[in-house]
Amino acid sequence: MHSNLYSKSVCAVQYINLFFTLQQRVSFDDCMANEGVVFQSSDPRFSIGADGSIYTQREVTSLTAPVQFTVTASGPHVWETTVKLALMGQPTPSPPGNQEEEEVKAPPEFQAPPTVIMFPRQQEIRSKGLRRQKRDWVIPPVNVPENSRGPFPQMLVSIRSDQDRNISIRYSITGVGADQPPNEVFSIDPVAGKMFVTKPLDRERRSSYHLRAHAVNMNGERVESPIDLYIYVIDMNDNRPEFKNQVYNGSVDEGSKPGTFVMHLAAFDHDDNTTANGMVRYRILSQTPHSPIPNMFTINSETGDIVTVAAGLDREKVSQYSIIVQATDMEGNLNFGLSNTATAIISVTDINDNPPELTSRTFSGEVPENRINVAVANLTVIDRDQPRSPNWNAVYRIISGDPIGHFTIITDPHTNDGMVTVVKPVDFEQNRAFMLTVVVNNQAPLASGIQSSLQSTSGVTISVVDINEPPFFPTNPKSIRFEEGVPAGTSLTTFSASDPDRFMQQSIRYSKLADPAEWLSINTTNGQIVTTATLDRESIYVKNNIYEATFLAVDNGSPMASGTGTLQIYLIDVNDNAPSLLPRESQICERINRNAGINITAADSDTDPNVGPFVFELPTFPASIRRNWTVSRLNGDYARLSLRIQYLKPGVYEVPVIVSDSGNPPLSNRSVIKVKVCPCDENGDCTLVGAVAAAGLGTGAIIAILICIIILLSMVLVFVVWMKRREKERQTKQLLIDPEDDVRDNILKYDEEGGGEEDQDYDLSQLQQPDSLEHIISKPLGVRRVDERPIIPESQYPIRPAVPHPGDIGDFINEGLRAADNDPTAPPYDSLLVFDYEGSGSTAGSVSSLNSSSTGDQDYDYLNDWGPRFKKLADMYGGGEDD
Repeated sequence: MHSNLYSKSVCAVQYINLFFTLQQRVSFDDCMANEGVVFQSSDPRFSIGADGSIYTQREVTSLTAPVQFTVTASGPHVWETTVKLALMGQPTPSPPGNQEEEEVKAPPEFQAPPTVIMFPRQQEIRSKGLRRQKRDWVIPPVNVPENSRGPFPQMLVSIRSDQDRNISIRYSITGVGADQPPNEVFSIDPVAGKMFVTKPLDRERRSSYHLRAHAVNMNGERVESPIDLYIYVIDMNDNRPEFKNQVYNGSVDEGSKPGTFVMHLAAFDHDDNTTANGMVRYRILSQTPHSPIPNMFTINSETGDIVTVAAGLDREKVSQYSIIVQATDMEGNLNFGLSNTATAIISVTDINDNPPELTSRTFSGEVPENRINVAVANLTVIDRDQPRSPNWNAVYRIISGDPIGHFTIITDPHTNDGMVTVVKPVDFEQNRAFMLTVVVNNQAPLASGIQSSLQSTSGVTISVVDINEPPFFPTNPKSIRFEEGVPAGTSLTTFSASDPDRFMQQSIRYSKLADPAEWLSINTTNGQIVTTATLDRESIYVKNNIYEATFLAVDNGSPMASGTGTLQIYLIDVNDNAPSLLPRESQICERINRNAGINITAADSDTDPNVGPFVFELPTFPASIRRNWTVSRLNGDYARLSLRIQYLKPGVYEVPVIVSDSGNPPLSNRSVIKVKVCPCDENGDCTLVGAVAAAGLGTGAIIAILICIIILLSMVLVFVVWMKRREKERQTKQLLIDPEDDVRDNILKYDEEGGGEEDQDYDLSQLQQPDSLEHIISKPLGVRRVDERPIIPESQYPIRPAVPHPGDIGDFINEGLRAADNDPTAPPYDSLLVFDYEGSGSTAGSVSSLNSSSTGDQDYDYLNDWGPRFKKLADMYGGGEDD
């Protein structure tokens, strides 16, 4: 036998030409007992068993020609052969070469002989006038293995027409892979009809191609009907299984039974999953750590499910496992398949399989009496479950020793310690110590089958520390009742305090803390309350008949403690306030009216029964009161004061009224009400004139007042008319000058003129005051160009006496002014200034062309009187001497 490229020595025997029956068999031997060899057929109508038997997958009795397909044997290497099947009784064409045996080839270096595909011939058979068209051939598909190494182009099949004996035929192919993208994968020799594949194929990109073969003559006319060509790409195991993730995370409870599901892993193979190339199998390569055994988990080779296979998972010993899982295709064949690995991280989740245990059988602490919200003892616990989880968090309970509930236990969330805290104050005089029994559990219940530990219960001893407690008043506030008016020095009560420290011999002293009216005093040793002033219920310090005072009790302990107590004195009212009349002023019509009158009442600072009903009556003296007025009772608190006579002259009358309360004995008060009697209108209201008359003014006075008011209004009216006329005259008066020529309070803008382009450089030094005179002294004689100070002795100014007389101030100012006018050294200096040339572009003439003229009749001699500064002008115009 020949050796191929994949094996140095291969034994293979095959039967090429097989006649089609119900079953045929391909004989194959790879010299290794065919272990792990898988057969595949390129024609889906046939399948091949593991022993090489060929089976039909569908009805094939309609075949009119032999069938040819490729059989691939996949093992450590790949072999391929061509099988031809024909129906019994049909001739089987013999391929060129040896018909009995041919070499087993490994693609792509060796290929089966190409198939010749004939265009079906249309034949007509006449029978009694009927025509029957012959059935077309069924063209078998062309199978091409992927990833072929060439050489390319590689011939696949030969296409020919039986008319090529008579005429010249041109062949072409169309479809995806030929003239449609991807283009030029397949090509055909237009003359010989041989079809080629031009490059390696990839089944994962495209698994099949559908082409159409055409035959035309030299004129482009179709000579045969197009035939369909199906090209199938045979899958090769060229893709490894791929995991979606490199690391998978799963979890399982500690103490889980064998067979407990943990997690699922899946790998995907891009190869054909209907063949062994895409069939993935899983296995576990390693487990870390190897505790308690190296194989705590197993994986389903087909589904990828990881389950436990042994008991003994304990999070407190091993909290996490790392498992390397391998996925292999070719149904897990490690010799032929491709593999990939992924890591599964399995976390062992905690269950409450460890009850909390207190670190000591007894705990102790102490608490000061009367203190709350303080931690008095710290309980420590050990729990091996996962920290800060419900299985670890401790819950403490006091099951005995605290019936009233003085204590509670708060769990520290960080340390899990229990802090015994006082929530109700304890009293040393009642309980000197507490013996508590404490039990600890977890937030989560214990796992099934786990019993509580004996160390979950402990005793806690709490000692109470005695401290100096402040004295307290047993009755606080204390209320007593007394009548008002109690004189000073009266003993009211004894307001004493008690010391709760029964085991301390201490004394208590009392003092006054608050006494708003300064009515009370207290005995410092026994707490007796004595009045220092008369108690008055009507005082502003009494609220709702109760007077309050606060007292302080201090013991002599170390440190001293104090307590306060409030004494409430309810003052019983006595009739010590006479009523007063209300209102004090009113008015009434001058003529008697049945419904007219003044409603009067009384005010009394006392309370029932020392107030109303009140009794109102008029005094007997003077007699005119009862003759002109009368009082009638309305109810217990009100009465009506009205006129007794038909008419009373308008005016203001003071009417005395005696008011008595209902106290025992009753108190009376003589009060005066001012009544204005005035004329009234038809509604019974006083008129304005009547009100004025009632105020005591006569008719003449009223007329005088009215005349003054009229005069005042007339003057105001005249003044307003005069102001309006003056404003009108001001608006109509014309200005003496044109408003445009009026320069008063106006801003005038003049045009600005500047020099030409040649007048842009300015010597600013001409405008500056020289700092020194050296450059002036050193200059040659000629015209000075700057304002310079003359070099002459300075004038002497009058000296002001140290203590001037007020009358000499005017003389001093005049002498100084005269000296300044005659001083040539005082600025501004009389100098000749030369200005720069302004440029030839200026249209204005030179300033030097302006000559002064002394002609005229004007007398300029007065310039001589103006001082030396005007001497030059006086000489020029006044006829003086020239310089």
